[in-house]
Amino acid sequence: MVAASFDQDLVLIETAAREAGRIALGYFRKDPQVWYKEGNSPVSEADLAVDLYLKEALLGARPDYGWLSEETDPALAEVASTRSPQRFFVVDPIDGTRSYIRGEDTWCVSIAVVEAGRPVAGVIDAPAKNEVFSAVAGGTARLNGALLQLAPRSHGGPLTVSMPDPMRRRLGTAILAGLSFERNAPSLAYRLALVAAGRLDGTLIRPEANDWDIAAGDLILERAGGALVDRAGELRLYKIAGRRHGLLIAAAGHALSNMVELAAAAAPELAPPVERG
Repeated sequence: MVAASFDQDLVLIETAAREAGRIALGYFRKDPQVWYKEGNSPVSEADLAVDLYLKEALLGARPDYGWLSEETDPALAEVASTRSPQRFFVVDPIDGTRSYIRGEDTWCVSIAVVEAGRPVAGVIDAPAKNEVFSAVAGGTARLNGALLQLAPRSHGGPLTVSMPDPMRRRLGTAILAGLSFERNAPSLAYRLALVAAGRLDGTLIRPEANDWDIAAGDLILERAGGALVDRAGELRLYKIAGRRHGLLIAAAGHALSNMVELAAAAAPELAPPVERG
């Protein structure tokens, strides 16, 4: 079988994400049934419906690809990891489920295709906001078709950032004076998209982020001219069995060094992460 190009994969996941968003909107603000998984993490009937659709649509089109989703049974993910497919999908059917359940619009469908540990195509579709972020390896990042390209700062004003409140409270007065804070969007994927779009200069992501939270946003941010790194400055690597990550730093290129310093001040007890799984 001839491998699909990265561009072909991007078209596939953009099309699937669009339909997935339509399915999710069918349950949105209509009191969908909700269950709670281990760790008190919610999953709604919309999450499950979107996940089922995406699995059928994406693996139907690319049967030789692997599959990793937030709603994948961990035991199945472990079995899948023995296959070592050349490429695999990393899917969060609804990233920001808590926001979705509350009727807020900061949730999204997040899909990435990964090859050799790095995302090669990615889409973040936020249907309640009519925003579609996308990128392809070696290509461009786009928002609703328009090019995303982060420019150097043209002013000396404060950095616009977001971070968890416990980290923010650790910052001293002198550091706070150089920052402008935005509300921390519950969806990690959408937060990365905000950095890629230049609405945030950077964000700090507390430990325990999963691959499906960040894979698509990682690529979109990279192709826009930013980066998602750990405390050691290393890029993220992804695998079909999935993994959780330590403290992460996402920033536009011009703000990356500042955000690394900010992470050290906001979470000094967190050494460079040791990957698990």
